[in-house]
Amino acid sequence: MEAKRLGLLHELVPKVDLIAVLLNPNNPFFDNQSRDLDDASRALGLKIRIEGASNEREIAAAFATFAREQAGALLVGADPYFNSQRALVIVPAAQLRLPAIYEWREFAEAGGLMSYGTSLTRAYRQASDFVGRILKGANPADLPVQQVTKFEFVINLKTAKALGVSISDNLLSLADEVIE
Repeated sequence: MEAKRLGLLHELVPKVDLIAVLLNPNNPFFDNQSRDLDDASRALGLKIRIEGASNEREIAAAFATFAREQAGALLVGADPYFNSQRALVIVPAAQLRLPAIYEWREFAEAGGLMSYGTSLTRAYRQASDFVGRILKGANPADLPVQQVTKFEFVINLKTAKALGVSISDNLLSLADEVIE
């Protein structure tokens, strides 16, 4: 998913020299995320700067690095901590005027520019269906493992305007929702 988000961000700002990436090193998928982003950035001919952060102080330090290195855009990696602390990444991204992409729609609804990822609403429904089946007597070992297959691409035009970013018709046509 990180590679797909990087591609969408690159389509938004194709002339950006450096894309900042914020990942949580405590996430069990950190190595996979880093490797996928390195591979995708090479394939797209992009330079990325990955910074790890797992608390407020480290997030602030990462944004200081992004500012010092004059990053032109930001990708925030998929991580529950970042989702629970959205303002810690949305606000400094806006202050640095970084076009940014996040995992869940909740980021775009909270003022982030774009999000692409699974539908949390759909995941919660699947989980509740699973629990309901167990409560009705189904053996959990007999139930199939399910994965969310619905992905959402959300663009916040209000944020785009505040950042002075123009969203192409192609990206707008790909969006599942455009917040105006």
